[in-house]
Amino acid sequence: MSTPHRSRVARVFEVLTVFLRLGMTSFGGPIAHIGYFRREFVERRRWLDDKAFTDLVGLCQFLPGPASSQTGFSIGWLRAGWAGGLAAWCGFTLPSVLLMLAFAAIAPDLGGPFGTGVIHGLKLVAVAVVAQAVWDMARRLCPDRRRAAIALAAVALLSFLTTAFAQLIVIAAGAVLGLVLCWTDAGEPARTVAPNAGHFRVSRPAGVIALIAFCVLLLGLPLPGTSVAAQGVRVFEAFYRSGALVFGGGHVVLPLLQRETVATGWVAPNVFLAGYGAAQAVPGPLFTFAAFLGWTMAAPPNHWSGALLATVGIFLPGLLLVVAALPWWQALRARPAMASALAGVNAAVVGLLATAFYSPVWTSAVQSQIDFAIACLSFFLLTRWRAPALVIVVFCVAAGIAETVLR
Repeated sequence: MSTPHRSRVARVFEVLTVFLRLGMTSFGGPIAHIGYFRREFVERRRWLDDKAFTDLVGLCQFLPGPASSQTGFSIGWLRAGWAGGLAAWCGFTLPSVLLMLAFAAIAPDLGGPFGTGVIHGLKLVAVAVVAQAVWDMARRLCPDRRRAAIALAAVALLSFLTTAFAQLIVIAAGAVLGLVLCWTDAGEPARTVAPNAGHFRVSRPAGVIALIAFCVLLLGLPLPGTSVAAQGVRVFEAFYRSGALVFGGGHVVLPLLQRETVATGWVAPNVFLAGYGAAQAVPGPLFTFAAFLGWTMAAPPNHWSGALLATVGIFLPGLLLVVAALPWWQALRARPAMASALAGVNAAVVGLLATAFYSPVWTSAVQSQIDFAIACLSFFLLTRWRAPALVIVVFCVAAGIAETVLR
């Protein structure tokens, strides 16, 4: 085996190992995931610089799909090519998928104060971790009054926009405000990192092919018939359409999934809500909720085949779109106008994340003064004592069980 080939294999294995660890420890949803990624790949490993990372996050916020998974896929591609991108996605997604399938198998037997306390404690973990991520990103992405004003404007817009495209409108408004207010920020120097940091080896023909595949699958999947094979195509189509049409990722996909699974009679409403609660409590991307739904569908394909169709279907459109966008992103982000627009987008993202932190993260987890105290103490441990996330998980789960049992 040649040395260059061994080096490529070693890089792919390195990407898989790092993302597998992140997939097992990244609690808190996409907001926290981005914070984990920055600490791991910008501060610790220096696979890309801070400017390239924040611009990449801004690009993934523009695209439909799960932003944290798209960001992780792109970082894996940066490190080890397309195989690294797939390794990053598999490593980050597989632990959450397996946990959701395990919950689907034991859900009928899980109940009582202990089970309720575990779920409640993990929701409080999300409160602390997400609060830390919002705080860190606000300090980095809104360092002046202009970008802070854009973040506040995003919060104000989201307070009264009810359309499904609210996130897209806010991001577009952030880009426009960035062009107007942040032009002088475009020339900020990036700190020195490893050579080729931020250089994605994605050709324009590959980007065009990915875009064509995205459109063909979105428009050409419906298939008539009543066979199991035709039903499998319809299941894949339903989850693919949900992943292709959702902007903002995470919790935004839930209404679409409810329409595709509950309204069609594939999944019972109480089962859907139980899976939603579990999805908030496990590490990794929230889109793995699709694996739970695929497993628990009333009719075939379900169980392993349904989970596979649902998981691949919901993630595939976002990955195709990020491959389609990367060849042009590399050139566009160097232009002053694009840099200014992305500065505004990044500030608007802070507003989006702050709004998502309030609802549903805070509103679904903090139900009492005791919950508030647990969340505040966990936040203090994370930000001041730099406690590992697993310590916070153990603390909050124990506190949640104790609170539930003693109530």
